[in-house]
Amino acid sequence: SVSQAPAAQSASAPVRVVYHLTLGLDEAQRGMGNVRNHLAADPAARIVVVGNGNGIEFMLDGAKDRNGNPFDVSIQELKARGVEFRLCNNTLVQRKSDRARVIADADIVTSGVAEAARLQAREGFVYLRP
Repeated sequence: SVSQAPAAQSASAPVRVVYHLTLGLDEAQRGMGNVRNHLAADPAARIVVVGNGNGIEFMLDGAKDRNGNPFDVSIQELKARGVEFRLCNNTLVQRKSDRARVIADADIVTSGVAEAARLQAREGFVYLRP
């Protein structure tokens, strides 16, 4: 059978990366650091952060890292640099969480795992875990 792997991008095209978060606030803090470092090394990178399960927590109102810094400020700064944040609606439903708790800078997608897979299979994104 013929492989359906995405074709290699031209050397001039921006690198596309999906960071997949599932474990909670400590992982999110590492992930945000990784995204910042990634952009410092490659400012043209196209980065999408997808959260499901405990990986949605940093995208909810009032979430803070272990140093007490609010995640929404970091998310806002990274969004201004082109990073997209996507949160799993299935997780919200399963937890009976109010959609109003999701910060304005995050977009809700039907399924976090399906979104991470779609970005890889259909759009040629590289998959990274923090």
